[in-house]
Amino acid sequence: MHRQRTLRNVTDGSYRGPVPDVAGRVADAFAARIREQEERALSPLAVRSYETAGRPLDEPECTVRTPFQRDRDRILHSKPFRRLKGKTQVFIDPAGDHYRTRMTHTLETTGIARVVARALGLNEDLTEAIGLGHDTGHPPFGHAGEGALDELLRDRGGFRHNEQSARIAEQLNLTREVIDGIRTHTGPQEPTTLEGKIVRIVDRVAYINHDIDDAIRYGILEDGDLPRDEIALLGPTGGERIDTLVHDLVEQSSAAGDIVQSDEIGEAMLSLRGFMFERVYLGPETRAEHERARETVRRIFEHGASVEFIAGMTDRFALSYAERL
Repeated sequence: MHRQRTLRNVTDGSYRGPVPDVAGRVADAFAARIREQEERALSPLAVRSYETAGRPLDEPECTVRTPFQRDRDRILHSKPFRRLKGKTQVFIDPAGDHYRTRMTHTLETTGIARVVARALGLNEDLTEAIGLGHDTGHPPFGHAGEGALDELLRDRGGFRHNEQSARIAEQLNLTREVIDGIRTHTGPQEPTTLEGKIVRIVDRVAYINHDIDDAIRYGILEDGDLPRDEIALLGPTGGERIDTLVHDLVEQSSAAGDIVQSDEIGEAMLSLRGFMFERVYLGPETRAEHERARETVRRIFEHGASVEFIAGMTDRFALSYAERL
């Protein structure tokens, strides 16, 4: 009873005991406790939280969060992360509450990636931070918006959302492991950590399956349009396909000591991705939407807006901004 009364008094503000001393003892032991837990629970291949390569700018670390947990929180509290809720995944400002946005895609990707990391004994906090930050630099209007910016910047080397996301991560002074995982979640360069490799594959697992769901809801696809052989192998529903892909990824990676898929499952996933690019991302039904996106980005860019400003825009803000020009 005395302990319960004391804890209640702490939470309601009436307790005047030596709380800083208690907090200090917890903080002093935190890093040692986490180190011990990770040595006991994590795979030898996992990145240890207190063996990070550091940050671009040195700073004192938090005493009650690991470096990767701190990175996660910095991303969650950042404006680029909050703006993801206003950036659509495939369709521009669709009429409906259930279409995916960059925010929901990010959360789905991160959730699946953490499952894989936990199953393989890898660092969940590092995986989570990479997953939450991987699309923070994505411009408005999905693939069409990125393509428009890339075309406009071709003489300057083009535009890649993963590179913009990495720049944001550097501005937030995140750890080098998180910055690397964000930069390499797509493109030719492979991540240096297994945790980064998980996000790289799971990003595709997530968007292929939830974009199928959105395309069916929008009326572009019907269930019968999906490639028969791939669906027979992976599963008839999004949930079943994700389950198949995750189990294959975990089992194959565990055996290989690397993050890999089986040839059969990996090829089926890439085939399904190719189908989505042909029928949805670059298909005839979305052509008018893509042209609208390209024209909006072009108008804003030609009026002198910086690349960083355009990449940070939500769909609605970009549309309204262009109308005022």
